[in-house]
Amino acid sequence: VFPATLTYDTLRFEYEDFPETKEPVWILGRKYSVFTEKEEILLDVTSRLWFTYRKNFPAIGGTGPTSDTGWGCMLRCGQMIFAQALVCRHLGRDWRWIKGKRQMDNYFNVLNAFIDKKDSYYSIHQIAQMGVGEGKSIGQWYGPNTVAQVLKKLATFDTWSSLAVHIAMDNTVVMEEIRRLCQSNLPCAGAAACPALESDGLYNGYPEEPGLRDRLMLWKPLVLLIPLRLGLTEINEAYIETLKHCFMMPQSLGVIGGKPNSAHYFIGYVGEELIYLDPHTTQPAVEPGDSGCLPDESFHCQHPPCRMSIAELDPSIAVGFFCNTEADFNDWCQQIKKLALVRGALPMFELVERQPSHFSNPDVLNLTPDSSDADRLERFFDSEDEDFEILSL
Repeated sequence: VFPATLTYDTLRFEYEDFPETKEPVWILGRKYSVFTEKEEILLDVTSRLWFTYRKNFPAIGGTGPTSDTGWGCMLRCGQMIFAQALVCRHLGRDWRWIKGKRQMDNYFNVLNAFIDKKDSYYSIHQIAQMGVGEGKSIGQWYGPNTVAQVLKKLATFDTWSSLAVHIAMDNTVVMEEIRRLCQSNLPCAGAAACPALESDGLYNGYPEEPGLRDRLMLWKPLVLLIPLRLGLTEINEAYIETLKHCFMMPQSLGVIGGKPNSAHYFIGYVGEELIYLDPHTTQPAVEPGDSGCLPDESFHCQHPPCRMSIAELDPSIAVGFFCNTEADFNDWCQQIKKLALVRGALPMFELVERQPSHFSNPDVLNLTPDSSDADRLERFFDSEDEDFEILSL
């Protein structure tokens, strides 16, 4: 198979097709065979929302940049992992984008949440301006942790999606904290966020019990982001099997990270290669058409996705998961516990029932819990060296 070649911004990228291999291809919790399901693989990849550099959008903050070329790659990766959460929330993991086919309203509602203008929930404008509170000036590079923290803040304004966003720091996921967050029983935010109840007072054929609607809303859909540091200057290969398993879980939202100073959104793997969407292409900003309809083709990557060796991954990443229901979260916890038993797979983080009084698990990286934790997770985009303490493995 000859690689397809596309030219963008005078840079030439070679996009190779998938290798002919017996190894399974994993894309966000789905397993495929290259030999029998190549079209399904490409359709799954193309259906992910692809956010790249854009130019000629309204100035950020009114007087700021009108393009994010050169600085917005991690912001775009943050948009992609969060867009995948919104797709799962409003359209479902099985939803597919087909070129030229009329899409449902919820699809455009999701896409509009990321359009390059100041009043979109998760626009580059909102992310860049909210990042000022995290100590990042507009136009400055972000690491995976900063973009996760900013998206968490922005999600509180998105009442349509009504998400619970949790960022697990110190390499520790505390189940009690997540349950408390997802069970904070907020009133339903419009019909879209509520389970569809039969209008005649019946639910699944039975009369609606008093308080049933409240109980059904007891769990807000969870977006779990886990910023991690998997080595000093390169990924410790002891974590590679665990990282692969993250892409095999049905709750997977993928991983944001990349190579130093070059962010990518990783959506799966085949063999020893990661599969990713690359934001490093500058496209013109998109305006809604006369009909109010948004031209959406440039938000879908219609060539085979990029691949790179897992060994080349920068050690600063953030892993994402989406649990639509409490059962999804319980299932995810069971999978993580089983993963701890896999030979040759070092846990990337610890799963505990409640906040430990001290962090002393020798299997995970030791980040002393202090104010510099966030900085330590941000080495992704810094050229300075910083002492980083890792317990002996």
